[in-house]
Amino acid sequence: MSKTFIRLSKSIVGATEAEAVGRVLMEDGYLGMGKETQIFEREIGDFLGVPGEAVTSVNSGTAALHLAVQAVVEPGDEVLVQSLTFLSSFQSISATGAVPVPCEINLNNLTIDIEDARRRMTAKTRVIMPVHYASNPGDLDKIYDFAGSHRLRVIEDAAHAFGCTYRKKMVGSFGDIVCFSFDGIKNITSGEGGAIITGDEKVKNFVRDARLLGVQKDTEKRYQGERSWEFDVSHQGYRYHLSNVLAAIGRVQLKRFATEFKPRRIELSRRYRSALRNVSGIKLIEGEPGEIVPHIFPVRVLNGRRDLLREFLINKGIECGIHYKPNHLLSFYGAKKGMLPITEKLYDELMTLPLHPGLSDVEVDYVIENINEFFHKDSEQVVHSTGKSNTFASKPNEP
Repeated sequence: MSKTFIRLSKSIVGATEAEAVGRVLMEDGYLGMGKETQIFEREIGDFLGVPGEAVTSVNSGTAALHLAVQAVVEPGDEVLVQSLTFLSSFQSISATGAVPVPCEINLNNLTIDIEDARRRMTAKTRVIMPVHYASNPGDLDKIYDFAGSHRLRVIEDAAHAFGCTYRKKMVGSFGDIVCFSFDGIKNITSGEGGAIITGDEKVKNFVRDARLLGVQKDTEKRYQGERSWEFDVSHQGYRYHLSNVLAAIGRVQLKRFATEFKPRRIELSRRYRSALRNVSGIKLIEGEPGEIVPHIFPVRVLNGRRDLLREFLINKGIECGIHYKPNHLLSFYGAKKGMLPITEKLYDELMTLPLHPGLSDVEVDYVIENINEFFHKDSEQVVHSTGKSNTFASKPNEP
């Protein structure tokens, strides 16, 4: 392949999404939150197998997390959350005045380590926020058992996990509070967007008002193409609602998910896993695709070779990412290097390979071919310089 550039991730939108936006612009004429948003929420509910009223759409996954946390905490309360997650998880907690408590991850699937979380509990702990890293929900049974025994609320950061199942149940169809993201590169997109799913009436009513500046019962008015003129506000709110324009995109994407996006993401992930499973120097993250519909495809690059491999692939026109810098290392959250040794070790190893439904088999094969070339060349170089073949490239995958 010449002049190659393979994107790490990509929005997969087209004429059908454009037509839906055009319909809202030209026929509906109301661009804010209205009937289209309500229909999108109902269709998400139908997809998940929950009442449409259990779904509250917002303008980002971060907004979903923020409102979910605000609904169940007071300033100074503590929230257990793994440090290896996108900044949104931590910012959504600190924005409420609550305190994110960084926790270790399970070495195999990179979801929260419950035993480490247990050790970090205090009298101020009110919530545990499991992050479905790389679309893997981890052991939700254990998480909910833990939460139940300590009377904690569970807010699932399921930004990566729309369309995934856990023990044959759709993520979002059960549990306490579940938050999705619909930004441009997620499993479905509404351009920007997110949703909160809960059967808790108090939480649902809180977030529905809070997304509209806290104006009480303004949601019902908006769905009728009206707005509230005489109203009351009892708590802090934000401009977090989802517009009809974005909801129109989301509705089309939802229809494409089962037939296009889901099977392609699973197929690409299986292709990677089959080819890389026995590559010395690479360790795969636990979680076979199927129930997991992978949003990203991270791997562990062992023996200190991550940055060298990443540079090699980038020079070959292959975009690679690092998901994510642990939040406890950020200045705003204390920059506490050494606090979470497992997380910090994994951070030095993690690299994300291209994965999106627009990726071709040829492109995936090119990525795999170049990973194999890197490790083959490295092995040869060490053999030539030492005269020995017992190098990092031939070591078994370490734990």
